Amino acid sequence: MQRRHSTEFKVKVVLEALRERKTLAELASEHGVHAVQISQWKKQALDGLPNVFRDGRIRGAKEEEAKQDELYREIGRLKVELDWWKKNQVLELEPRRALVEPGHPELSIGRQCELLDVSRSGYYFEARGEAEKDLTLKRLIDEQYLRTPFYC
Repeated sequence: MQRRHSTEFKVKVVLEALRERKTLAELASEHGVHAVQISQWKKQALDGLPNVFRDGRIRGAKEEEAKQDELYREIGRLKVELDWWKKNQVLELEPRRALVEPGHPELSIGRQCELLDVSRSGYYFEARGEAEKDLTLKRLIDEQYLRTPFYC
């Protein structure tokens, strides 16, 4: 059965092995670990040392910093959206359509429409008046009805 050793235990054993005050056999019997295992841990530690001093940071710190930067960008974007949404809270559709700012520096038209609960096609929709031909036909039908209401 394999035993799991804590990171602290491995570090302690590897540091003793690196000091070379005792042989691997002595360390193995003292800590109850096989000498081959100690050799493997020592090799892993030595292989990983260059990464500790690279760019003055521990490996993984760059990934953490990149993650943190991404989260700060996301927080900033959400703050802009929240401020914009609070400023533009209106219930009716037409006033919400009018609140979309096409030239906004950080929010796209699509995102503004999403925040205002307006479809993008609804934002671009422009109602057309009735065609002149249709109005003429409706007027003629009304005139006919007024002259002869009993035909219906």
